[in-house]
Amino acid sequence: MSSQYQELCSKLTIRSFDPVGDLDDFMVWASDERVPIFCSWDAFKSKEEAIEYINQKLITHPYFKVICLNNRAIGAILLNFNQGNDRCRCEVGYVLGSQYWGKGIATWAVKTLVSTTFEERPELERIEAFVDVENVGSMKVLEKVGFAREGVLRKYFIIKGRVRDFVLFSFLRTDLP
Repeated sequence: MSSQYQELCSKLTIRSFDPVGDLDDFMVWASDERVPIFCSWDAFKSKEEAIEYINQKLITHPYFKVICLNNRAIGAILLNFNQGNDRCRCEVGYVLGSQYWGKGIATWAVKTLVSTTFEERPELERIEAFVDVENVGSMKVLEKVGFAREGVLRKYFIIKGRVRDFVLFSFLRTDLP
């Protein structure tokens, strides 16, 4: 690990989203057309549109956090926990401002979240990620963290009006170092 990367990581945190204080930073990456290409949402065209989405989807989400550089929100990471017989697994998702792509930040965030999630949630045995087959960057992130590529789910999800194939990745509690 280079000293530059270590220095960058020392400035990174994951924390709760502040809908008022983080709004301007949120708009920087959430209004960038390149960022949500593989997401179910579209880039926001106005603060009002973003506030409506935040109020409807993010404030009520049980585990939506922001990835921060020097305490400024540059992206987000979330977990969707399952219930009942599926409570042994959850799904991770993440998004990062395009100016921060390729710097190891998403890898740091996923790795950090994986270790803390298994510590905090003893019932969990598995963290899953579903990645569009064309999202090579996200697949690289998961592979660097140690996720196993399990297979392709054909015609699995509709994104931007198109039925898409997704790659299923998993990280098991037993995969921890």
